[in-house]
Amino acid sequence: VQLVESGGGLVHPGSSLRLSCAASGFTLDLYAIGWFRQAPGKEREGVSCIVMSTGSTLYTDPVKGRFTISRDNAKNLVYLEMEDLKPEDTGIYYCTADLLYSDYCNLVVSGMDYWGKGTLVNVSS
Repeated sequence: VQLVESGGGLVHPGSSLRLSCAASGFTLDLYAIGWFRQAPGKEREGVSCIVMSTGSTLYTDPVKGRFTISRDNAKNLVYLEMEDLKPEDTGIYYCTADLLYSDYCNLVVSGMDYWGKGTLVNVSS
């Protein structure tokens, strides 16, 4: 199983970024793919997730209306479009895979089965 994130960088507040997660080595339709982040000195937190078979999504409140998660099942890719970025969005963003036993994904850190190595997003003026 491999999850590889890309697309992070240094941007100004108000800017946009698109993160990508390339997944391989498992049957994607059985999983939810999630994005988590960890800011310096803070605990890791869930940002968004998507059920690969149905497209059902979930967002944490601070990113609702600004972030959009999407999938390309043919390419085994999941994207996180981030708009109107704020300094508090700064952190390492991780892609996760969670084997599903229901129709919905969740953002419980301890429940994820696989993690990528992360990509850094730095929002600063």
